[in-house]
Amino acid sequence: MTLLLILLAAYLIGSIPSALWIGKLFYKKDIRQEGSGNLGTTNTFRVLGKKPGIVVMLMDILKGTAAVLLVFIPFFADVAIHPLLLGIVAVIGHMYPIFASFRGGKAVATSAGVVLGYAPIVFISLAISFAIILKLSKMVSFTSICIAIIAFVYSVISYFYTGDWVFMLMIAVLATFIIYRHRENIARIKNGTESKVNF
Repeated sequence: MTLLLILLAAYLIGSIPSALWIGKLFYKKDIRQEGSGNLGTTNTFRVLGKKPGIVVMLMDILKGTAAVLLVFIPFFADVAIHPLLLGIVAVIGHMYPIFASFRGGKAVATSAGVVLGYAPIVFISLAISFAIILKLSKMVSFTSICIAIIAFVYSVISYFYTGDWVFMLMIAVLATFIIYRHRENIARIKNGTESKVNF
């Protein structure tokens, strides 16, 4: 029973539709009806602006982190579950949130939060890489896909030193989520029609 509760908690945390709630509460906008229609950081920046975009990004990151850290709550102390599995469940909640008709984001920020909760140094390295690639490419989607691949390659290399096969497997799952959720962006990148950000 406690196992089911912790899995449910992880899903519900991931299901918090930060972009939707902030848009409706403070800007009277449903960002699902504007821009790309996606409930994620990029569309929040596009539709609502820089400040709410930063807030949504941080909230979405922290959803993943909070899910990973659920294992440290005393009530769940006796549950035998790997924290990264809870992170995966939170990301599923982010992509298919019960609080937003199962229409969510593309898994990038919440996946980053999972990495932050489990391997903070890796998160920092990936965040720096994200900033550099985004600066060069000016495409959030392309950058997100690149970081997903980089993270997976790192996890494979890390496995040979640490033996942490769970980390490698979970990163593979998260990378798959991210690439799958960006399949339409991939088509636009190939066609040269993908949107670019202005700094």
